[in-house]
Amino acid sequence: MTAEDLADRAGISRGLLQRIEKGNLKCQIGAVFEAATLVGIKLFDADESTLNTMIRHAEEKISLLPKHVHPGRKVVDDDF
Repeated sequence: MTAEDLADRAGISRGLLQRIEKGNLKCQIGAVFEAATLVGIKLFDADESTLNTMIRHAEEKISLLPKHVHPGRKVVDDDF
């Protein structure tokens, strides 16, 4: 599917689709959900084991990055 086809099927302009692709936070959430659904991206998954698998997979990818690129982990002090 071309970007133009996706925009047509989602009922949005090509410009809005480009802003969604770039991660523009000002895009309408409904348009983002519609485009994601049309390309087969699951937005919500209530299955905890699936979510944990996805987290582990992402952490494995991050571990392959050079040390200077790794996101910093902040220790949260929640002892009130």
